[in-house]
Amino acid sequence: MIPFMRRSVAGLVGCACLSAILLASCGSTQARGPYNSDGTVARDIPKAEALYRKATLVLTTDAVAAEKLLRETLGFDLYHGAAHNDLGVLLLKQGKLYDAAEEFQWARTLLPGHPEPSTNLAITLERGGKHQEALDSAHSALEMRPGDLDAMECLALIQVRERLADKTTLTYLDSIIQRSNVPAWTDWARRERFSVETSLQEP
Repeated sequence: MIPFMRRSVAGLVGCACLSAILLASCGSTQARGPYNSDGTVARDIPKAEALYRKATLVLTTDAVAAEKLLRETLGFDLYHGAAHNDLGVLLLKQGKLYDAAEEFQWARTLLPGHPEPSTNLAITLERGGKHQEALDSAHSALEMRPGDLDAMECLALIQVRERLADKTTLTYLDSIIQRSNVPAWTDWARRERFSVETSLQEP
């Protein structure tokens, strides 16, 4: 199986509902929430950054501690895009697709121009069976950063799995073969390129 999780479901709800959900989840891990008593957003950016740095140190070794630290980060700064993205990755690993999609949607809004949240959202939507939405999100990532390998891997995988491969799929597969330093990806791309090219030549 090829690795397919990037660091930094359908019918995503609006920001007001997202805020309410995040408020509830953040509040469950600490006393301080992301809002002042008057309803305005409370932000302590230095504190949030310090917590986020701690979270990044344990992201790959202690998911429970990392999730707690990321939620605390968002409690001090609800607008910390990278924390939303990384929390989404942890939730996706747990199979919590809807919650992960919400975090990636937050991250897309807060990190304009960064393709990672869009690629991660595409992965989540694909796993939820929302193939066209997944393709749209992956294309959005590629538009933000033309030639982005992660986005092309995502697009190629979805197109091959859902039998939607076309000539652009061959381009993505060629890029994976030439540029990826992950053997599982390059081996997969070589196998699939032959199958895709053969199918496109059939009358």
